[in-house]
Amino acid sequence: MPLAMNREVFITCAVTGSGGTQDKSPHVPRSPEQIAKSAIDAAKAGAAVVHCHVRDPETGKPSRDGALYREVTERIRDSGTDVVLNLTAGMGGDIYFEGTEEMGRMGPRSDMAGATERVAHVVECRPEICTLDCGTMNFNEADYVMVNTPGMLRDMARRMTAAGVRIEIEAFDTGHLWLAKELAREGVIPAPTLVQLCMGVPWGAPDDLNTFMAMVNNVPADWFWSAFAIGRNQMPYVAAAVLAGGNVRVGLEDNLWLDKGVLATNAQLVERAVSIISNLGARVITPAEVRAKLKLEKRAPLPR
Repeated sequence: MPLAMNREVFITCAVTGSGGTQDKSPHVPRSPEQIAKSAIDAAKAGAAVVHCHVRDPETGKPSRDGALYREVTERIRDSGTDVVLNLTAGMGGDIYFEGTEEMGRMGPRSDMAGATERVAHVVECRPEICTLDCGTMNFNEADYVMVNTPGMLRDMARRMTAAGVRIEIEAFDTGHLWLAKELAREGVIPAPTLVQLCMGVPWGAPDDLNTFMAMVNNVPADWFWSAFAIGRNQMPYVAAAVLAGGNVRVGLEDNLWLDKGVLATNAQLVERAVSIISNLGARVITPAEVRAKLKLEKRAPLPR
């Protein structure tokens, strides 16, 4: 295929995620104050979008507490730093099994919630964007399944759209794109359509370039897309995504390291991405330009 480089690129910074990284780096933010500050620093470094999970402030473990999401949202909105807010809606569909003999019940670490509960913080906080993981998959650990059935996705997507929030499809494999295209065809996911290609997450799409281009070639021409890879390939994928015509994502959710032996901050990862994009001859665009491109509206959370 011919080179189709994107010359107007937006950067998403995935600030903290929900993985077990809280004790692997002192830079992984835990409290709402830390998460908001790290997001603001990333925005000042050049990120137009910040993608936020929340964590228990004491343990650093992932949380779905709506009060934590509201505090993060309010701190970012009140900071005076403009950035597009993207909140996860990926939690609440987690099944853990304990061994292989008792498959008729979920293990105690499981966290399964209904559609209303899974999107409650999105409805309340009113970010410009929220994520929709378009598929079920074995995810990263033995005997853990990330569950997103077609019925659940349709229900969540309708609630997100009714709340005035743009959906960012999270596609971890080609089948997820297939389902996303069906949801878009049905009108459940309205245009303009945005998709994040998630590469290298066990056991989804591996981050080799052949698989990546298979993903890219399955994105409809009128969709907006971004991509990332986890770990050591995070920065190579900044270049790969731009050269293939997309936008980029970096951040501590996906990678903890700036260089070998050097733990990164979110701002440093964004700065490195800005350098790569600029050296390729592309321009990093602003939050206002992203809002215009994706038809986003910046709003305050619902009143308490």
